[in-house]
Amino acid sequence: MKVRTLRTRIIVAFFSVIAVVGLFTALLGYHVINKDIIDRTQAEVRRGLEAAHAYFYGEIFLIEQAFNLVDDYSDPEGFKQKVGLDYIRIVERKDRESNPSEIVRRAFFGIGLGGIRIIKEEELELLGPKLKERVQTPILDTPRARPSDKKILLDAMAIEFAKPLEIRDGKVEKVIYAGKIINRHYTLVDRMRDLVFENQSYNNRPTGTVTIFQDDVRITTNVLDTSSNRAVGTRVSSEVYNAVVKHRQMWVDRAFVVAEWYLTAYEPIMDIDGKIIGMLYVGLLEQPFLDMRWNILLAFIGVLVLAGFLAGGLSLLLSASIYRPVINLTQGTVRISQGALHHRIKNDSSVKELNRMARAFNRMAEKLDERQKSLEVSNQKLEGLNKSYLDLVSFVSHELKGILASTILNAYSVRDGFLGMINFKQRKALDSVARNLDYLEATVKNFLNLSRLEKGELAVTRQEIRLRDDVLNDVIDSFSKIMNEKNMRLENSVSGDARINADRDLLQIVLNNLVGNAVKYGLPEGIIRIDIQEREGRQEIEVYNEGRPLTGAETRKLFEKFTRLECPETRREKGTGLGLYIVRRIMEAHSGEIRIEPREQGNSFIITI
Repeated sequence: MKVRTLRTRIIVAFFSVIAVVGLFTALLGYHVINKDIIDRTQAEVRRGLEAAHAYFYGEIFLIEQAFNLVDDYSDPEGFKQKVGLDYIRIVERKDRESNPSEIVRRAFFGIGLGGIRIIKEEELELLGPKLKERVQTPILDTPRARPSDKKILLDAMAIEFAKPLEIRDGKVEKVIYAGKIINRHYTLVDRMRDLVFENQSYNNRPTGTVTIFQDDVRITTNVLDTSSNRAVGTRVSSEVYNAVVKHRQMWVDRAFVVAEWYLTAYEPIMDIDGKIIGMLYVGLLEQPFLDMRWNILLAFIGVLVLAGFLAGGLSLLLSASIYRPVINLTQGTVRISQGALHHRIKNDSSVKELNRMARAFNRMAEKLDERQKSLEVSNQKLEGLNKSYLDLVSFVSHELKGILASTILNAYSVRDGFLGMINFKQRKALDSVARNLDYLEATVKNFLNLSRLEKGELAVTRQEIRLRDDVLNDVIDSFSKIMNEKNMRLENSVSGDARINADRDLLQIVLNNLVGNAVKYGLPEGIIRIDIQEREGRQEIEVYNEGRPLTGAETRKLFEKFTRLECPETRREKGTGLGLYIVRRIMEAHSGEIRIEPREQGNSFIITI
């Protein structure tokens, strides 16, 4: 056995414990990142694909609903513009076999139906030169894509619905059909992305992305290429193409997307004959999770190094406190053995003094160690509770958001008769379910926004936007049904030329809250007015609704977190007390403000940017 000094043994023991514990802790952290966080995220992506699927195929129901609401098709172009379609045509019975659309041919059997199909170049020329020009897409060389000689995409993918128009003697004489071209339909994929992931970014790259493929070519997407442009015309990797298109399987795994790795989910898009004509994709950028993994490992290494320095210093101090008394005892023993009989060890018992000194030191070290550990445990508990609260709010909100989107779509489809006729009592019950789901969706969005605020993730990306077209129209559409039910009159004085420099998504959250409150707490048959003015170089957006004017004390309370007024209006309506608090924080992030100005017959909520 190799003989070592007591000081060396203490230092080696300290560093050995730190090294072993640090290694196991680092391996555990690496395992948690790879197996827990990434696996959970991949499961979230799969649920996101389900929500995107429901939204995508819900577009067919929207066209069908538009057809069901109209009986007179004497002005098909006007109907096309009103519904937002790209084409509409009427086919007579004698031309049914020559019509290239299988959806149209089947409609001659007397049943309206819709689906996804490919429109060839020749048919596009008949539908209009603008559509043909929009569809033409250069096919770009893409890393990991399968070899191909195609240089340009000339065909289009369309969402189409056909309805029997004229029936004589049990035979359909005419069919009307219409559809939307998916190629470069960016609004569609952007709304699907906002529904599934929200519009978040990492290092100026979108975190969540949605793409629709025609065969293996991206025809509409919010994936960016290396030049930060939409990667339209790029192609999917051969590995994904073989699994999804050739083998008709869903792909749920990491995949190389244009220029970066994503956690992805793909599913095939089929026409009404079951032929695969493209793919639907959703994905989350993988880089944030890889960076998180390395940051945690670096943090573990940093803690290990720091612990090593602390252990070294403590071991030197501890060894010194033990080593000197032992040396003194040894020197005294040597001097006695050399004949210095006059030398004495205090208290006549060196062993008792050493034990007493060791016990005193150990008690002191033990008390100090206990106190330090107690403080560390208390701090860790506080930090853990706060982090758990924020992570729980964010995780639960993300989990519920995708589930709610599909649930709400299905509830409205049943209630509105898309899945079959229902009686009055069933509709009344479904109305209640739909209202509660809408409230739950709003609550989830509020808590998701609250989580972003509390964790400091509220990034403001300013750009010049058209207030009416880019934000207000969507906000008004989402509340139009409730306004009609309450016989409210909307006066939108914002012109189409009005522009504002702000973050589009955050401004939409603000106006959704303000218009939603105006509809919720405004008087039935009352007026809601929206206006924008420029004062002293700043723009003011005003949302006014008729109702009981608020008092000064009430206006001061409204913008606090989880605060609701105690009045008849709030008791009638559900709410979390978060909406106006989130609005205030968003406006502060824009270096703006929000205020309330009670009017003679109502209240005006004014935001200033």
